[in-house]
Amino acid sequence: MRRRLPLWLVNLVLRFVVRSRLSMVATPEALRLGLEMRARRSFRLPPGTQCHEDTLAGIPALWAAPEGAGEERVVLYLHGGGYLAGSSRTHRHLGAALGAPCNARAVLPDYRLAPEHPFPAALDDALACYRALLERGVCHRAIALAGDSAGGGLAAALLLAIQNEGLPRPAAAVLFSPWADMTMTAPTLQRNARREAMLPVRRMGELVSLVLAGHDPADPLASPARGAFRDPPPVLLFAGRTEILLDDALALADALRQGGGDVQLELHARAPHAWPVFVGRLKAADAAVALAGQFLARQFSRTD
Repeated sequence: MRRRLPLWLVNLVLRFVVRSRLSMVATPEALRLGLEMRARRSFRLPPGTQCHEDTLAGIPALWAAPEGAGEERVVLYLHGGGYLAGSSRTHRHLGAALGAPCNARAVLPDYRLAPEHPFPAALDDALACYRALLERGVCHRAIALAGDSAGGGLAAALLLAIQNEGLPRPAAAVLFSPWADMTMTAPTLQRNARREAMLPVRRMGELVSLVLAGHDPADPLASPARGAFRDPPPVLLFAGRTEILLDDALALADALRQGGGDVQLELHARAPHAWPVFVGRLKAADAAVALAGQFLARQFSRTD
């Protein structure tokens, strides 16, 4: 077992190494390479995890099956990376760790990335993958959605797309620090700018421009915190109180509740943005992923 790092050290490294690099990175290609390299050095699959490549609706995907996981339950995990970076490789360890407590396999699609493929390419791919799981015979009550950062916002937008398409809803969703509002009007973008350990707020407008390519940022499918949900499945939301995206999580929780949703909101006083990605390296991440896995286990068991 790898040594767990103290939270203060993770925050320190993020602030003075990762945030500095994100502030200066010049191209999406450099961002992608950096994330892939850091993930390869830092993250390990849980022991006994079996991985294999696949395609869902023509979209490359990776299955990560924890030891002992059954075939019936599936966590559709949408990786973070600002819609510009990230992959099934950078997040497979988190998908597998999330699936273990609920006896589920995780599938991580490599949805198309901006700026080569701006909005709504990622959402179209996520919806196509959900359809593909249904067409393969996976019961909607045995599917959970999950994601972190941009992937968390994408999972929330997928709930809206599923609703709009009249498809059966999944059993539940788990969203880690979701980026759920691209209008750049959330107060914590400025209020938490100095306390934020990872994300440089001054680059967020540039990121929105690359992702949306002129599309209206208030579109609920781009900013699901502004969506009108109707009877969504149970959702577990995580956010850190020092994040610039804290208000995204709070607004999304309100939108889900206004639509009749059962929402559990977990706020951490000192954890950085999307901290569950450090599962296996950080106690706070282990605790969050264990809580999320137990939540999914309860939701799956209610629909078995």
